[in-house]
Amino acid sequence: MASSRYDVLGIGNAIVDVIARAEDDFLLRHGMHKGGMALIDEAGAQKIYGAMGQAVEISGGSAANTIVGAASFGARAAFVGKVKNDALGWVFQHDIRAAGIAYDTKPADDGPSTARCFVIVTPDGERTMNTYLGAAQDLHPEDVEAEQITAAAIIYLEGYLWDPPHAKEAFRKAAKIAHGAGRQVALTLSDAFCVDRYRAEFLDLIKNGTVDIVFANERELHSLYQTADFDTAVKALRADARLAVCTRSEKGCVIVTREHVEAVPAHPIKRLVDATGAGDLFAAGFLFGLARGVDHRSAAKLGALAAAEVIQHIGARPEVSLKSLAQQSGLPV
Repeated sequence: MASSRYDVLGIGNAIVDVIARAEDDFLLRHGMHKGGMALIDEAGAQKIYGAMGQAVEISGGSAANTIVGAASFGARAAFVGKVKNDALGWVFQHDIRAAGIAYDTKPADDGPSTARCFVIVTPDGERTMNTYLGAAQDLHPEDVEAEQITAAAIIYLEGYLWDPPHAKEAFRKAAKIAHGAGRQVALTLSDAFCVDRYRAEFLDLIKNGTVDIVFANERELHSLYQTADFDTAVKALRADARLAVCTRSEKGCVIVTREHVEAVPAHPIKRLVDATGAGDLFAAGFLFGLARGVDHRSAAKLGALAAAEVIQHIGARPEVSLKSLAQQSGLPV
């Protein structure tokens, strides 16, 4: 296999997060499912924004957060995702490039505005998301350039991409090009409600080898296999996936391969502030470790470290160098 220019390239929704704290009754008043993600239209976006308290705007998007996290470890990283040529689009482009990430997707000059995700953080640190996909859903196969895909050791795709039809085509195109070049393809299931919508298709992607690495949390895994029993779901996953990691919040994670299942503890934290981005940043550390050739357990420890950093402050991107944190913890970087 040829050497790679990038350790990891992410393809996902280019979104600006609008984050605010609220009590649980705010979720009830607006019909939100706690801990989940719902898609909304522009009118819904305006209604929620008007009802929210003081908010913080931070560039986000699941795969974009992962790629920023990987770059914080020192990974050579790239991202593909669509914004509009508007104020929020400029914010997104600036932020991702400022993180040292190659980002060349051409912004749209017309059509829907740049995507935004309204993140409501309740006192327990749980995040509930309402997403207006806007320009992000206009990601097309022509936005995926073969030269960039073949230049990356690992291609990372988010399950949320399965909602817009053209983005789904871009997803499949990227996976085919990557495998043709001997690269690996990773998928995060993204959200239990997303799995509910596309369970059969996600299972097919895993079983037929379209994806080589799967990331899921407990809720997503239970939804994927329609069982409330964790061990039953893991057994099914072991039969289907080549490599998978299931995150379990404070219980750590479980690495699943055809050969074995291994539990890795969570990294200790002082205080849970905001769970937004925990799974995204776990994937960042794990993918960075894989790209650098460390064993699965060490990769999971890097993921746990990154997740621990991000949940101790508001926002889904690291506030300090993850490479420095890893060095201080004696982890390989």
